[in-house]
Amino acid sequence: MGRFLLKRLFQTLLILVIISLMAFALIHIIPGDPVYAMLGSDITPEYHDQVYESMGLNLPLVEQYFRWIGNFLQGKMGYSYHFKMDVLQLVQRRLPVTVILGITSAVLSVVLGLLFGIITAVRRGKPIDSILTVLANIGIATPVFWLAVTLVLIFSIKLRWLPSWGFTMPWVDFGKSMKQMLMPTICMSVGGIASYTRQTRSSMLEVIGQDYIRTARSKGLKESRIVMGHAVKNALIPILTLIGMTLRNCIGGSAIIERVFNIAGMGSVMVEALGNRDYITLQSGIIFLSLITCVCNLLVDIAYAYADPRIRLE
Repeated sequence: MGRFLLKRLFQTLLILVIISLMAFALIHIIPGDPVYAMLGSDITPEYHDQVYESMGLNLPLVEQYFRWIGNFLQGKMGYSYHFKMDVLQLVQRRLPVTVILGITSAVLSVVLGLLFGIITAVRRGKPIDSILTVLANIGIATPVFWLAVTLVLIFSIKLRWLPSWGFTMPWVDFGKSMKQMLMPTICMSVGGIASYTRQTRSSMLEVIGQDYIRTARSKGLKESRIVMGHAVKNALIPILTLIGMTLRNCIGGSAIIERVFNIAGMGSVMVEALGNRDYITLQSGIIFLSLITCVCNLLVDIAYAYADPRIRLE
């Protein structure tokens, strides 16, 4: 198991190095002068030179890269000229919002998706199977931005039940936080719930047809014990892949939801930084979101090894 973990850790570090090179190259593939691209052409030559040197753009490329990585590891991520604050301070404010939304949506997706998938597999051919399968297909085909706008129209504008914007931390005002999180969480969870329902149903149907399930039934075991003790456990391998994808998609792909509901998270920061050519903020945002993605993938690999010993033996 230790050798397996070391191999996965090495692969994760290698991926992060490659991503850091790509993020570093971002500021060097900008047409023209990057300082003028960020701050506009109206700045004075003196201010241009000051910013140019503060970003280290006067140094050789290799030295620039290692200087940037060294400063990043020390928490010195530079100054955002658009947000008018240090990037580290900006990330500390915005990243927890995106993480809370992402984890909440991922947990909801996994729990409801697995539940609906097990029900559709066990009740195959029954009305409940048909209803949940149709709803799952609709959930996969529904655009997230359309669902978000529709929910705002119905529950915020028409019924006035829920706030249409903002985010409050649960420990600040729990009731207000739940109201503000409800619609964004639903929007971010619908696709995941639908995907888990379909994948769980497919995996469960494949497992239920195996010989050891028929043997368990012939021994007179209860159906609930067969399903939860044998079928679900052996159907989890392909579902673990979706768990990692769901968490990283909810955290890394939250930009649309954060923009629609005016939530001050990392997704909206990345969109705003891109629109205003704040490349210093973009570089750090890419690294942070990539780190979260790599950690999710690493946890999924570890879960694979525990769920199926053959994987870690290989």
